[in-house]
Amino acid sequence: MELVAEDLQAFAVFAEHLNFTWAADVLHVSQPALHTRIRKLEGRLGAKLYVKVGRQLQLTDAGERLAAFANDSRDRATDFLRTLDAAPPRPLVLIAGSGTYLYLLGDSLKRILARGHELRLRTADAAATVAAVRDGSADVGVTALGIPPDDLDCTLLTQVPQVLITPKNHRLAERRTVRLKDLQDEALVVPPKDRPHRQQLERSMLDQGIRWSVAVEAEGWELLVHFVRLGIGPAVVNGSVRTTAAVRKIPIRDLPPVRYYVITRPDRSDRVSELRGMLT
Repeated sequence: MELVAEDLQAFAVFAEHLNFTWAADVLHVSQPALHTRIRKLEGRLGAKLYVKVGRQLQLTDAGERLAAFANDSRDRATDFLRTLDAAPPRPLVLIAGSGTYLYLLGDSLKRILARGHELRLRTADAAATVAAVRDGSADVGVTALGIPPDDLDCTLLTQVPQVLITPKNHRLAERRTVRLKDLQDEALVVPPKDRPHRQQLERSMLDQGIRWSVAVEAEGWELLVHFVRLGIGPAVVNGSVRTTAAVRKIPIRDLPPVRYYVITRPDRSDRVSELRGMLT
């Protein structure tokens, strides 16, 4: 069985984006041509490389391993060319969620860039961040994790409480702390159902037998805060989320803190270790 460099490069780009349209645009090929190339690659390997879960594509175990191999091959080629002074070091890839960039990494990124380090930044949710570090399409990830994966090096960056944010005229606005039971029969502003924060909140409410409803679903912390400010309802958010004077932020006593980790592969390079150290 032969794997040609062009196929590996194409699959590495597809694995990074998990979107045929975007990957085809990066590769400057048509979407059908990329479909065909990956379908033939699956045929040669005798394994499915990706599956569709809801509206999103996800790599299979075989796909993750192939993406890691493709990215490792690219890095080895880059390192070899660098020894010949034929290529500059590639920018390291940092991947994190939009909220992580907004509320946790701003100062660190300023320091890193001020020292002349070249970074390529990507945004993704927790699952995609872990997958990108695992398959080598990203060098360092920063994300919230419940249980850190055993096959990656995970260092705790920070932990933040979960808080209730309310309009200033809400019945709970003057409370110093709240418990989940105080949200009985509330209509909440929440993330979509497939988001880990929403799923964890629903499990906690279910465990305590608390009735609640959805006032509105919103994608991203800033939009949640915006809807709370408009008076549509309260929301449960990470304590690192910035609010305005029009919104009260109240600690929730019976929800666990959200833990953010810096994650890398164990076989990381010295450059990746240096970036990891600057983040932690």
